[in-house]
Amino acid sequence: CRSVLTRTKILAYAFRMTGDARYRERLWTELDAVGSFPDWNPKHFLDTAEMTHAVAVGYDWLYADWSPERRERLRGMIVDKGLNPFVRAESAWWKTCPHNWNQVCNGGITVGALAVADEVPELAGPIVRDGLRNIGRAMASYAPDGGWGEGPGYWHYATSYTVWYLAALESALGSDFDVAAAEGFDLTALYPIHLTAPSGRPFNFADASDRAYNRGPAFYWLARRFDLPVAAAFATGTDKPDPLDLLWFSAADKALLEKLPTDMHFKGVDVVTMRGAWEDSKALYAGFKAGANDVNHSNLDLGSFILEAGGVRWALDLGGDDYNLPGYFGKARWDYYRMRAEGHNTLVINPGAGPDQNPEGAAPITAFAGGADGARATADLTSAYAGAEKVVRTLKRIGGTAVEVRDEITPRGPAEIWWFMHTRAKVEIAADGRSARLREAGRTLRVSLADGPADMRFSTMPATPLPSSPNLPGQRDNSDVTKLALHHKAAAAVAWTVRMELEAKGK
Repeated sequence: CRSVLTRTKILAYAFRMTGDARYRERLWTELDAVGSFPDWNPKHFLDTAEMTHAVAVGYDWLYADWSPERRERLRGMIVDKGLNPFVRAESAWWKTCPHNWNQVCNGGITVGALAVADEVPELAGPIVRDGLRNIGRAMASYAPDGGWGEGPGYWHYATSYTVWYLAALESALGSDFDVAAAEGFDLTALYPIHLTAPSGRPFNFADASDRAYNRGPAFYWLARRFDLPVAAAFATGTDKPDPLDLLWFSAADKALLEKLPTDMHFKGVDVVTMRGAWEDSKALYAGFKAGANDVNHSNLDLGSFILEAGGVRWALDLGGDDYNLPGYFGKARWDYYRMRAEGHNTLVINPGAGPDQNPEGAAPITAFAGGADGARATADLTSAYAGAEKVVRTLKRIGGTAVEVRDEITPRGPAEIWWFMHTRAKVEIAADGRSARLREAGRTLRVSLADGPADMRFSTMPATPLPSSPNLPGQRDNSDVTKLALHHKAAAAVAWTVRMELEAKGK
């Protein structure tokens, strides 16, 4: 569906700009082919919505250039394979859910409805009205400051469809009916900007991957709509241009990025980012994940962090696993390593066969401060762990070269505690076990215990489940990843601080 949408925009735009019939005919070949599909997979309605969007763009942008017969065929596809299945799914959960399915399904189908509204008003009108009523539930998820709980990948997906939806309403009906006035939406472009590390890779919590996302036309639209030129500055220079970039483009100076705060707490989702500097690909950067475990696409990752310094991502998030694994979005979700706390850079207390964090746990950021010299954020992780009366983690940026992670734990009786950090670097443990050096790309990160129990020692482990954990078949291979670990058995309150500092080159 996305391939068709991409090809449709490019071919339709090329034909409109050049008048070269080859582009129109190649687009017809594409659209005629998808019209021959028996359906657009309504059992996974994201597919139906995206294909409806694609065909609607092809129908609308080249409407005056299609023959009457081709118009009829394209209109029939939109109605029969897009709009009618939407109407038949009268009480579908995805119409009113608070996450990406809402914007994609309501947004894609509304684009289709608007394309044929003058020809089938009795069908299209109610769909447009339903979309305006339904999309508010998802728009509320941007409050209060533009954060998005599903992670950066799904921010791009949900927000791109929101922008397409709003732009279609405005161009077809002259108004977005105040949908864009939802609290936090005017600030939401700042969220992926802060979540993008100096390397260009995102802080990829939840099911997101750490590949660099296309900075896309939505940023230009948001920049124009909300007078936020820094969004356009961030988007400029993308390596995957889109025809809508040209339609919505606005020029902005990259220097605007350097005026943003180096450290940010997104309160709605309780995610923190810290950086030593903007526009320096080697700058120190840390992302700290608190928030809630019951958000769509969440992992059991409360307290997890990532770390970049010197152009290397030292502490990484493995990202999601294969969505087609049995029970991945159901009862087996917390049995997969990458979904569990042990698959993240956080704590595991009293490991066992069940979920290793409370799937309904929430971790508020209780304190945050940032500035030129450093930053600090504290998260109360207590509700994530049944085996502890109190769990507090503080992440601290010290200038532009070091980060400290401090954990304070009060267990409920004797407890087995693990501290984990995943890395692709080569790890060398010091003889006394109190420090380690991570080496990658000619740089060295020293990881050391600044304080804590005298018997604590660093060790390395494979990025695989603990012996007490489930180990289901079919999971993605993590053999290129090493897990740096601390292990401690506590009967009373315990605390320690791990310091991570980039060494000068050559050490």
